[in-house]
Amino acid sequence: MVYQPPVGARDLLPLDVAQKRWIENRLQQVFHRWGYHRIITSTLERMDTLMAGGAIERSAVIQLQNGNDEDLGLRPELTASIARAAVTRMAGVTYPQRLYYNANVFQRTSELRHNRQQEFYQAGVELLGSDGLLADAEILLLVADCLQALGLSHWHLILGEAEITRSLLKAFPPHLQGKVRSAIAHLDRVTIDTLPLSDELRERARTMLDLRGNPADVLQKVSSLGLDQPLQAVVNNLKSLVELLEKSVSTATGKARGMEIILDLSLFQTFDYYTGIVFEVVSNADGQAQVVGRGGRYDQLLGQYHPKGETVPGIGFALFLEDLQQILLSARQLPQTAPASHWLIVPETPDAYTAAFAYATKLRDSAHLVRVEMDLGGREADEIRQYARDRSIAQIAWIKVDGSTTIEPLTKKQ
Repeated sequence: MVYQPPVGARDLLPLDVAQKRWIENRLQQVFHRWGYHRIITSTLERMDTLMAGGAIERSAVIQLQNGNDEDLGLRPELTASIARAAVTRMAGVTYPQRLYYNANVFQRTSELRHNRQQEFYQAGVELLGSDGLLADAEILLLVADCLQALGLSHWHLILGEAEITRSLLKAFPPHLQGKVRSAIAHLDRVTIDTLPLSDELRERARTMLDLRGNPADVLQKVSSLGLDQPLQAVVNNLKSLVELLEKSVSTATGKARGMEIILDLSLFQTFDYYTGIVFEVVSNADGQAQVVGRGGRYDQLLGQYHPKGETVPGIGFALFLEDLQQILLSARQLPQTAPASHWLIVPETPDAYTAAFAYATKLRDSAHLVRVEMDLGGREADEIRQYARDRSIAQIAWIKVDGSTTIEPLTKKQ
């Protein structure tokens, strides 16, 4: 029998891990520079926690059951878990709270026969306790800074506004709103043309399909739809956000370059808890459009977990590490080999074991990371040298019983 990982799971080998860590370390540095602190939540959540926001389909959760007949699920995303932790474990903190995560998530798929992946890695942030223009701008500029740190070029930000889109949908009959929403989300003009709508509503749906492109043009189109005063205020706020982003990008020295904003008021996110701006980060590497991150504002979600229903505004995003890894790998921006050891320590005789361990310890105690391997015996000197060359080890230290050392630098293998 050949043992394999479960369908939809995969192992990360040393080179995979080195590349993943390269991405994670650069993102973590950006998060720290922006004042964010890491939070680690449970991989397992109660199903009622995952369902509380009304945004996650039960069928998408990989479910488990413990001995107490308690329904549990593997988290399909991090925002719900952080919202639960914030209101139950962080009561009385001073807001805003800036939190980041780097974790695995699990999403069930119906396409297991194709070995479709079910475990994914994400890194992202949640900014809790601020609901204004500056908070929205911070999150979007932070996304840009993250991609700049990774050296990702040729990407754009697709920006939508959940409140505007939902309000525009309310004009349609309740029993058709779901179909109109689906058609708009999938840019399906055929369905729009075949739904039983009045001429006025059909034209409205067609207009909503076209609310995508240059921000100034889109904002002008949506303002022509006869908005009420509260909704027009939301549109005005969105306009201010776009202007702030464009000015911030144009004045940043080397930061966020290449960021192109596409306004898309037909954008619907998977999770329905979004209440304000929503966005996708799309890479155009090699001419292939690929979503590498998503996020948005969720001002009512935390109230679902608070014992008294008190809510705290929030906004955040997640970046998809596997997708970023593939793009950066094709651009040869990631390590091509796992890190090599700097030293191979070889005790020349059994009596030299103690001295060899002492020398290895001295090297490892350096202020900088020094990778040190110990030769474990059973090989001739030429075999030891060949092993070191095969592993790209730079130097061999031959240790005698009295602790005297012969350093042998090695040339790289041809």
